[in-house]
Amino acid sequence: MKKILVIRFSSIGDIVLTTPIIRCLKEQLKDVEIHFLTKTAFEPVLRNNPYIDKIFTIENKIDEVIADLKKESYFHIVDLHKNFRSKGVILKLKKPSSTFSKINVRKWLIVNFKINLLPELHIVDRYFQAVKKLSVKNDAKGLDYFIPKREEVNLTTIPVSHHKGYIGWVIGGKHNTKIYPEENIVEVCRKIDYPVVLLGGNEDFEKGERIKNEAGKNIFNACGKYNINQSASLVKQANKIITNDTGLMHIAAAFQKIIISLWGNTIPEFGMSPYMPGDEDKSIILEVKGLSCRPCSKLGYKKCPKKHFDCMEKINVNRLVELIGK
Repeated sequence: MKKILVIRFSSIGDIVLTTPIIRCLKEQLKDVEIHFLTKTAFEPVLRNNPYIDKIFTIENKIDEVIADLKKESYFHIVDLHKNFRSKGVILKLKKPSSTFSKINVRKWLIVNFKINLLPELHIVDRYFQAVKKLSVKNDAKGLDYFIPKREEVNLTTIPVSHHKGYIGWVIGGKHNTKIYPEENIVEVCRKIDYPVVLLGGNEDFEKGERIKNEAGKNIFNACGKYNINQSASLVKQANKIITNDTGLMHIAAAFQKIIISLWGNTIPEFGMSPYMPGDEDKSIILEVKGLSCRPCSKLGYKKCPKKHFDCMEKINVNRLVELIGK
């Protein structure tokens, strides 16, 4: 039995984007075990994946698991993180490895000089570069997400007004310049006559409460009330998902939901848009094109460097309302 180690330490969305690689490795290679190395906080994202035979986790340092990894005698290491930490694992295990292109120079050029040399290639397809030498190919079946049975949310536990259907709205994100403004969310919610479930982490709870109180009706604030798999269950059961560029967006893509994604300081051309081969028409991207300052970062900031936040503020509220109603 050959063992292959896949490395991706973080974060939720990036790990979900590795799932086609995991599946194709398992299904296209004979007599293979797939092991995955990630950070402890993100283990639940992979816990129920049937294509993974063993998960190793770290809190901070790779030395926490190197001794255990050495016992496995890997046939090959697939590095889907490509940082100093993942390179450290490869150096210490001394096994054949492969990785992908992070196109950092091309991202730097468009961020700093607006020179667009970005490849028209999704990051999932760039991930597949890392397994090309293993003769593994993209099966075009999209992303996977597996929710443990015990963590599926029974809709009878949320307000009755939402039992017959709801829109899931992911209101959070790691960087503020990738988050749709709170007051705009309130305005949209006031203009639609449809139940909404607000999705996010503990850090989004207070914002969710303000939106619920100001929007006036049919809003259930689920932020901070559910773990990642339970939140994924709410995404799975939603009619549509409105989302910033964040992890739950990719989980929604795994469930082939209708997705309206809102893009601020980053751009879909970085290769991180909803990955839905064969269902591309379900992904609706809203962004303000033509801004001389966009993209201003490959990741994001706490606040707009130009202080106007046009990339999000100018996403038309009425256009969003129209798309929700379709």
